[in-house]
Amino acid sequence: MDLQLKGKVALVTAASKGLGQASAIALAREGAKLAISARSDAIEDTAAQIREVGGDVLTIKADVTKQADIDNMIKQTLDTYGRIDILVINAGGPTPGNFFDLTVDDWEAGVQLTLMSAVRVCYNVIPHMLENGSGSIVAIESLSIKQPINNLILSNSIRLAVIGLLKSLSLEFGKKGIRINSVNPTFTHTGRVDQVFKAREEATGEPVTEQLAAINASIPLGRIGTPEEFGRTVAWIASPAASFIHGSNLMFDGGQTANTV
Repeated sequence: MDLQLKGKVALVTAASKGLGQASAIALAREGAKLAISARSDAIEDTAAQIREVGGDVLTIKADVTKQADIDNMIKQTLDTYGRIDILVINAGGPTPGNFFDLTVDDWEAGVQLTLMSAVRVCYNVIPHMLENGSGSIVAIESLSIKQPINNLILSNSIRLAVIGLLKSLSLEFGKKGIRINSVNPTFTHTGRVDQVFKAREEATGEPVTEQLAAINASIPLGRIGTPEEFGRTVAWIASPAASFIHGSNLMFDGGQTANTV
């Protein structure tokens, strides 16, 4: 299937690793021009992989909790490419923990990272999409929007606020040519997940292999997803090939939330 992405400009935040990186590479494989951002120099690794598949890429160091960084990120993208057709909203997950493990400061930091970063980027990008009369916004969120995850009360709470934002924006801007959706993964086999498994093994003694087996058993397809599968999913829903998908929260979970509404 031709996703009709050749020549489109996609901005992907937090793209130095994991699901953001996978999304950027998948968009590049389909012919999109990429602007990618992250806080660290690791963003250059993603850029190298994009160039390996023949992609055009701009790297920008940016912290999406800082308005000045977002302003600079958008300016550099527009100065280089002249437009933004696709925005992939991504940020690192908020601090893990149960309620009494966390402080009010942790909650405020989580809101800035997960919710307000999305709000700020949308304030900057949507006006340009309105000028063009079209655009596609995809937010990378979490299975936790359907089913709370143990020890992740911040993610369970704040990501639902992002979904409320996206659904509201979809009602407001759909008739103006901007499609807005989210993709919500369960555990996907990224380096971050490997780190989580190893940390849990050190803390509890439960071997990584047993942890992975338990998660696989909870998924009707019998396995966790891969970053490549996730990236292709984001590229599809962001593309004109998904032109009637709007205001949707697509679950990337192998059926794990099949018993939820």
